[in-house]
Formats: sequence, structure tokens, C-alpha cells
Amino acid sequence: ILKDNKNLRWIHNDALRGATGPDVLDISSTALESLPTYGLEAIQVLNATSSYSLKRLPPLDKFSSLLEAVLTYPSHCCAFRNLRTEKQNSLLSIFDNFSKECESTMRKPTNEILYRDDSYNTSLWSAEKNMYPFATDEETSPYSYSAIFDDSEMTGFDFEYDFCQPKILTCTPEPDAFNPCEDILGYSFLRVLIWFINILAIAGNFTVLLVLITSHYKLTVPRFLMCNLSFADFCMGLYLLLIASVDAQTSGQYYNHAIDWQTGSGCSTAGFFTVFASELSVYTLTVITIERWHTITYAMQLDRKLRLRHAVPIMLGGWVFSVLIAVLPLLGVSSYMKVSICLPMDIETGLSQAYILLILVLNVVAFIVICACYIKIYIAVQNPELIAANKDTKVAKRMAILIFTDFTCMAPISFFAISAAFKVPLITVTNSKILLVLFYPVNSCANPFLYAIFTKAFRRDFFLLMSKLGCCKSQAELYRMNYFSAYTSNCKNGSSATGPSKASQALLLLSALEK
Repeated sequence: ILKDNKNLRWIHNDALRGATGPDVLDISSTALESLPTYGLEAIQVLNATSSYSLKRLPPLDKFSSLLEAVLTYPSHCCAFRNLRTEKQNSLLSIFDNFSKECESTMRKPTNEILYRDDSYNTSLWSAEKNMYPFATDEETSPYSYSAIFDDSEMTGFDFEYDFCQPKILTCTPEPDAFNPCEDILGYSFLRVLIWFINILAIAGNFTVLLVLITSHYKLTVPRFLMCNLSFADFCMGLYLLLIASVDAQTSGQYYNHAIDWQTGSGCSTAGFFTVFASELSVYTLTVITIERWHTITYAMQLDRKLRLRHAVPIMLGGWVFSVLIAVLPLLGVSSYMKVSICLPMDIETGLSQAYILLILVLNVVAFIVICACYIKIYIAVQNPELIAANKDTKVAKRMAILIFTDFTCMAPISFFAISAAFKVPLITVTNSKILLVLFYPVNSCANPFLYAIFTKAFRRDFFLLMSKLGCCKSQAELYRMNYFSAYTSNCKNGSSATGPSKASQALLLLSALEK
């Protein structure tokens, strides 16, 4: 009646209430979306294969007699695995002293096995009964059941078969390596860290965007690039916020939400955000580094200066590339549904494998370009004719920090991802979540500080914005005076200079690094 009924979508909640049985419930190949919560106590076998609409299970305590479950989704077996563990742990905590008796019971002939029935009192308790001939069974037996359970609970209990050989619930399909039986984040400490990191990324990048967009100063190329970088890192913060929120909502019961989450629009949105943000951030970081190198290399050749009309199409290409890379998993090239953290980790097909490798190789190439440009910049700064030693050290430290944060973010992810792309994983999905929280968003948290908040130009814009709101007026006035003094000084030096002096080149170099 139920099996293979494609039109069966709903069973009344009281349909099985008070019924004797059924022992076997077969709802395979149906469109059922839920099971009734009453009348499931007698079910010993549940068959729900190819029931793709059944994404949530009733409370597990309703399946008090279940011995075998054949389901559609592996995540549902996690629920029964946890249930089985709880039952076994509670049983072992009560009967801890019986473990030795089980060993001896399993070695005895059938007629010497301990039964609860009085007619089968055997040698296990004979010594005690000889010592206390007038005592009752409950008083003489050190393992008396009635001391623990009521008579109603003891009905039908058999020591050998109910304890020494307990029935174990079996469930298929078993969870795989990509979807282990755990919550989205797995570790408890990650659940705390991810909130701190995503709030830092969102707040930092939103502040940078707000200050740069509202600034009354001219939109320069560095400001334009920084806006793009902040937006990309802001999107990464949104991804982390989405993952943290869903993890908090489904904690302890992810098995009942896994299918809805991973196959729904939420995981697809999160996956799109993280891939788009990651690729746009790496692309923009590369452009910013090349722009700095270009500014320093051609500091005195104004005709070769990178202008906004050049930067806009360059970044437009980065946006198109990032959107395309993020959309491909939605079109069947890899998939965001493979794991709970919604990263494109599906490498079953050759095309999906090539997609993952392409992303990783491009990220590695971008890191190499960034390192090469900063090395060239450092070589230029190191010239003693150009700059003082203390300035040299300051710039070198700043470059080292920029390269270190890029390396910290890219290296672990790329190393383990490349090995997984070749189907030789060196890390489990559970441990990869540590990389997701501790390493993956490093740039998104550090970039707004390293490229904007710690610079003088940003602090000037920030205090000017706050002065408009009635705060920090004295600091804003100080920055106005310093900016005016620096501007007039540069004008005088520029009018008196007849050629590209070493000093002026050094000043331009430092100003480029401070943008």
C-alpha cells in the first residue's frame, strides 16, 4: 500500500496510534515528507530508500524497538548511531559489574547459563545461597535485578541475550568521509572563534568602505582598489556569519537539517559568497601590489602613471572572472552540496577536478606575483641613497607582514586542496574546518587594517568623517593642517626641482606605500 506510492506525501499523525504493529514499515520510493510521531514504537524494520522528500525524522525516542533502518540519506544514520551509543552507555553504566559474568556465561553450557526464572538458579549464585540459606534471592544475589528495576521492567529480560548479546541497531547508508556524524563546525572551540573572526571581518571592512565612500577627497586609484578589496573581504565575513548562524541553529541535531541545508539555497548562497569573495580578494590584492610596484618603478614618468580610467576595466575583468568562478558549481561543475561548509569539494568528474586545480593554481601564481613585486619594491627601498635606515626597516617590516598574511592564508589551503584534488587527501573534512576558521579568513580580517586602517590617509579620512558627526574635531583639524603643510611643501619642492632627484623619488616611494 505504501511502497512505491509516488503520490503518497502525507500520513496523518494519529494514523498508527493505538495500533498493534506494524513490525515493518516500508515507505521506499514514496513522496512522504514526514512520518507520524505516534505508533512507531513497535517498528523493528524501517525501509525508506529513495524517499528523497523525507528530509527530517520524528523524535528518536519514538523508535524504541527499531533494529534495522534502510534510509535514503547517510546523515539520518548519524541520528541512530548517536541513539545506539546513548543506549549502550546507559546500559554499561548500570551493569558495569556484570562484564566478568558475561565472559563466564558465554563459556558455559546452555544448561548452566543464568536465567532470571527461579527454576534455573544455577552455580553462579549457589555459593551465596549456601551462605544465606534462609535469605531471599534479592538479598543473596549481588547482581539482583529487582534491586535495580521494577517487576514490570523485568518482564521478558534474559541476562545472556539481553545484556551479554544485546541487539544492535543497524543503519544504511553509512555516512562518508565528506559528511561525518558531526555538526557543521565539528569542534566546540571553532564555534566561538568563528563569531569573533566574522564580526571582525564584517566590522573592519564595513568601516573601511564607509570611510572611503564618504570621503570628500578625490577617488584615486589606490582608494578605488581598496574599496573593491574591502567589499570582497566583507562578503567573506558574510559567508562566515552564515555558516556560524546555521551551526548555532542546528547544533546537536544537524542530521535532521543536513539535507535541507546542503541541497537548499542557503548552502548555495554561502558557497557563492565564499568563492566570489576569495577570488576577488586575491585578484584585487594582486592588482594593488602591481600598482604599487608600477608607481614606484615609474615614479617620475607621469605619462606612465596608472589612472582611474585604466583601473576600472582591470577591476571589471576581476569581477567578471570571480562571478564566473563562483557560478560554475551552481551549473554542475563541482558542487557546493558536497560538504556542510559549502565549499566546492566535489571532484568526481574530470571537469570538476580541473576546476578545483585551476582555482588553486591561479591562487599560487597570484601569491608568487605578490611576493616578486614586494621583493622588487624592497630592493628599491633598500638603496641607502634614497631613504634613511629607519624608514628602510619600517617599510621592510610592513612588506614582511603583508607577505606573511598572504602566505598564512594561501599556503595551508592550497597544499591540502591540491592533494585532495588529486584524490590523495592528507586531511579529513573535520580537520579541514580548522583551516576554514583559522587560516582561510586571515586576509579578510587583516586586509582592512594593513591596507587601510593603519595608514595615515585613512586615519585622516576617518577623523574628518567623525568631525562631521560632531566628534573628534580637534584631531580632524590637526590632520587638515598637516595635509595643507605637506601639500604646500611638495608644491615648493616640485617647482624648484629641475629633474627627478633621488630625494623626491624616495618621497614618492614612501607615499605609495602609505596609500
